Amino acid sequence: MNEHIFGVLRAPRVSEKTARLAESNQYVFDVASTATKADVKAAVEQLFSVKVEAVNVVNAKGKTKSFRNRTGRRSDQRKAYVRLEAGQSIDVMAKA
Repeated sequence: MNEHIFGVLRAPRVSEKTARLAESNQYVFDVASTATKADVKAAVEQLFSVKVEAVNVVNAKGKTKSFRNRTGRRSDQRKAYVRLEAGQSIDVMAKA
């Protein structure tokens, strides 16, 4: 099952919005397109040794863009908003 856990979380999202969310104990991760809420919860709890209170998953459709009169499409993304229990935190900027 551990191999599956490492395939769920792709990367943490780092932006101004996610920095504000981190102050309220909420973190954002890019996740696999097949990941469920239960998968994300289990992966975060095992990898970071924290207790997860709630997980919300969002599918973001890829944008259609044009460059030099050629249209293309960015890929779809799946994000997970993870809220931790009070007193818990994750240092997403730490190097492994």
